[in-house]
Amino acid sequence: MTDGFDLTRDGEVARLTLTRPEKMNAITYGMWSAIPDVVAEVEADPGLKVLVIAGAGKHFSAGADISEFGELRTTAEGAASYDKAVEGAVAALTAMRKPSVAMIQGNCIGGGCQVSVACDFRFAAEGSRFGITPAKLGIVYHFDSTRQLVSLVGPAHAKYFLLSGELITADRAREIGLLNDVFPAPDLETSTLEFVSTLCSRSQASIRGMNRIIEKIVAGQETSDAEVEEIRSAALHGVDYAEGVAAFLERRPPRFTHR
Repeated sequence: MTDGFDLTRDGEVARLTLTRPEKMNAITYGMWSAIPDVVAEVEADPGLKVLVIAGAGKHFSAGADISEFGELRTTAEGAASYDKAVEGAVAALTAMRKPSVAMIQGNCIGGGCQVSVACDFRFAAEGSRFGITPAKLGIVYHFDSTRQLVSLVGPAHAKYFLLSGELITADRAREIGLLNDVFPAPDLETSTLEFVSTLCSRSQASIRGMNRIIEKIVAGQETSDAEVEEIRSAALHGVDYAEGVAAFLERRPPRFTHR
């Protein structure tokens, strides 16, 4: 595993922890570059259903490790290479069929917020802070990440984030749609994992199929296509559909087996 990461498994749940608490879990070039491999590992493991991303210590992540910029982003070529690594990480998280959940405490800023927005769900502790700060660095934000942010919070709030670089509270982040929920800090992990357990109990065929369709809609697709129809047809003829209907008629919880 790349320095700065710790990938662990607890039953059906994988947890990727950012492990640079002395740097507020700032994300290095090596960490950005490794995220697609982490995602591929989780996706390929039939025993895993959900990926949780968290930060060690008091913070989720303060963003990209700017101390590297003097070496890695001083030329157009270097900046392009760095941006390619970031874009690859975002693309990998976005394209996951298995759900991803960001469990956030403390600062979730810049690249850290970018990672959380690329996840399917975001839960935060009270007292967390959020911001995206390219305007403080003279950087223009990545297109796909901008699109994801706009889809979550709308253009007005996205402009506030990106053009001002100001930070907002967790409560405000929930109000504008950036967060799914906010919990007292001592309850964050328990409450988040309760939701993760719910995801694990649902039909994985449904979850992964709908996750792909939502990804297409967020990317701008307006009508169905052959892939969407194949996803829906495969679900209709799958074991989870038969079990779900039987469980409903028998008034019992479903026992889904699709992995």
